[in-house]
Amino acid sequence: MKNSTHSQPINFQNKEELKRQIFKTLDFYYPSCMDYEKGGYINGFLVDGSINNTTTKHLVATSRYIYNFSIGVILGGTSWCLEAARHGIQFLNKHHLDKQHNGYFFEMNDLGVNNSAKMAYGHAFVLLASSIAYKAGVEEAREVLDNVYNVVETHFWDTEYEFYKDEWDESWTTLSSYRGQNANMHMCEAMITSYEATGEEKYLNKAYRLAKGVTRELADRSGGMVWENYTPEWQPDYQFNKNNTKDEFRPYGFIPGHQFEWSKLLMWLDRHKSEPWMLETAEELFRKGWEKGWDAKYGGIYFALSPEMKVIDKDKNYWVMAEAIAAASLLAAKTGNHEYWDFYNQLVTYSSEYLIDHEHGGWYKLLNRKNKRYSNVKSSPPKTDYHPVAAFYQAILALD
Repeated sequence: MKNSTHSQPINFQNKEELKRQIFKTLDFYYPSCMDYEKGGYINGFLVDGSINNTTTKHLVATSRYIYNFSIGVILGGTSWCLEAARHGIQFLNKHHLDKQHNGYFFEMNDLGVNNSAKMAYGHAFVLLASSIAYKAGVEEAREVLDNVYNVVETHFWDTEYEFYKDEWDESWTTLSSYRGQNANMHMCEAMITSYEATGEEKYLNKAYRLAKGVTRELADRSGGMVWENYTPEWQPDYQFNKNNTKDEFRPYGFIPGHQFEWSKLLMWLDRHKSEPWMLETAEELFRKGWEKGWDAKYGGIYFALSPEMKVIDKDKNYWVMAEAIAAASLLAAKTGNHEYWDFYNQLVTYSSEYLIDHEHGGWYKLLNRKNKRYSNVKSSPPKTDYHPVAAFYQAILALD
């Protein structure tokens, strides 16, 4: 399947162009994604924008849509962005929220609960969505922000190890033995966003603890890169999901994309609370992600590495490129080292050629090593292209 290419070179170091890219993505989804009949958003789209799933309502997708439309407001978008973000906050409150036990259901099928698990990963996105929506002017998002923060601190925070636990059942009675870095990473992102929205130090302190805990303590336990899956005592679990690199939330391996994502988070945190170890660690994670992950022959970043740091999944995933773009831009802004803009330009050039759909908008989800698409599905739940929207938003801030 041939990917669409773009004839005119795009200047990705131009803030107006990055803004245009963000709105082109929002325009791909809106207004088709608005489910006015049942509430919330439609999650499933083919490449050309036609809908292939009207019933799945995923907590992460609901939250990511709210994030996207809130960024639209912050970047000066028209009134529909605010209305679209508010629409999602209403659905969170009305349907994802468990009125009996509190917390948020992970997946709905129409208005019925399809997966009632209480997942830290999902709650991290509710925190991200409610804080950015509040910042964008959705007043009622504050109630969601306060509630979800209370839920994560009460049920997920592990006071002994100072990380977030991963998964409870519906009634908060059975806790999974699984522990993972992914939920903690997105919780860190949500805490920084909550701090920026409210100015309350408790969020910044929690983001700081998570960033240091994962990128220093946990990374040390697995040889300097962040492993994905852990035992209840937060030791790397090299058997869990063995060789299943395609798990959406708990992939097996060292994921180069997550090294870049932590690099981005450290530089974002550094804007508010700067310590020398942050830049040092961010550069180290970026370098390792690049050295182990960049495909010198076909371009793009490999998806997964074994415990021995050998490539075990050569596919190119859209979000990995987006996170690397964000990290490169923030490191360039922090260090003044032009090499990071060179990395940035390599990443955006690759993404523009193979991942960005210049015809319809949005990003293709997954390519093989030779940069060919596997299917004509543009967006299955919970994609929504939040990663590219967030990455270009960070790049806009870096260019400032």
